[in-house]
Amino acid sequence: MIPYSLARFAGAILAILAICAVAAPSAHAQSDSQPVRLIVGSAAGSAPDMFARLLAEGMSGRLGQTVLVENRSGANGNIAAQAVLQQAADGNTLWVGTQSMVEINPSAFQQMPWKPEDFTPIIKAVEAPLVLAAHPSVPATDFKSLISWLESRKGSVSYASFSPGTPSHFLGHQLSDRFKLDLVHIPYRGSAPQVTDLMGGHALIGFTQLQSALPAVQGNRLKAFATTGATRTRQMPDVPTLHELGLPEFDTTIWFGLLAPAKTPVARIDAVRDAAAQALADPDMRSKLEEAGFDVSGQTGEPFVRSIEQQRTRWAALVKATGFSATE
Repeated sequence: MIPYSLARFAGAILAILAICAVAAPSAHAQSDSQPVRLIVGSAAGSAPDMFARLLAEGMSGRLGQTVLVENRSGANGNIAAQAVLQQAADGNTLWVGTQSMVEINPSAFQQMPWKPEDFTPIIKAVEAPLVLAAHPSVPATDFKSLISWLESRKGSVSYASFSPGTPSHFLGHQLSDRFKLDLVHIPYRGSAPQVTDLMGGHALIGFTQLQSALPAVQGNRLKAFATTGATRTRQMPDVPTLHELGLPEFDTTIWFGLLAPAKTPVARIDAVRDAAAQALADPDMRSKLEEAGFDVSGQTGEPFVRSIEQQRTRWAALVKATGFSATE
């Protein structure tokens, strides 16, 4: 027979254990109930924003948390990056970085509220090449004849970029420099006005985003002479790449992906990466992204980090060559 005092003690211990058993899942549930925020450095309705909303929907169930999208536009993503760094490094606030923001900003901005080492790249989600397009009045029929035509009008032809300090800007400079064309740069504030003015003949050529140029090319309102991926894009299978034309130094894809503050726990980064990768592998999501003109990448880990570092070196040289300097 157990003494009364011992039985009473044992009962108290069992009661404490029961409370702990209930409290532990409750604390876990409270942690999981905190939403994850994807901070986008561009306006609602932009391509990065639309991508982020698709990804958020796909990640929510797999991560076990609600995933929300928050827009913090300005300074080509620097404001969004700063907003992420001001939050706890717990993996619940992530930066939707783009190729231009992550690879070009560090050399284009003299003063920037973040440093490359402040972030850990998690996953390159989607990517797409740019398209070298021209107004239909340009008499060339292929890339070689386009260059010949531009050479015959050296210094009198302008090229449009969708924004200063972007691949569209620097690839135009690179093309002009490579073939000594003396092209005049006309920067726009977005892909839509760039393509609109190309179709109107206000600027005759430019490197455009595939998603923006595709309808115009299909409708014969623009000519496509080359794309900038290493291989031909399925959206324009008849258009050669600059790589296959003997210009691999022009290889460029824009990409969107996720980055976390560098102090985020590794286990949390792994969980976010796995949820994003699983979402991107979903056939329905992949189909939606491909219909929007993107290829699903899914690159992670050291290959992703190494790619960013290599491209930063490349773009830094082009930024220096153009003398470009961005301002907040």
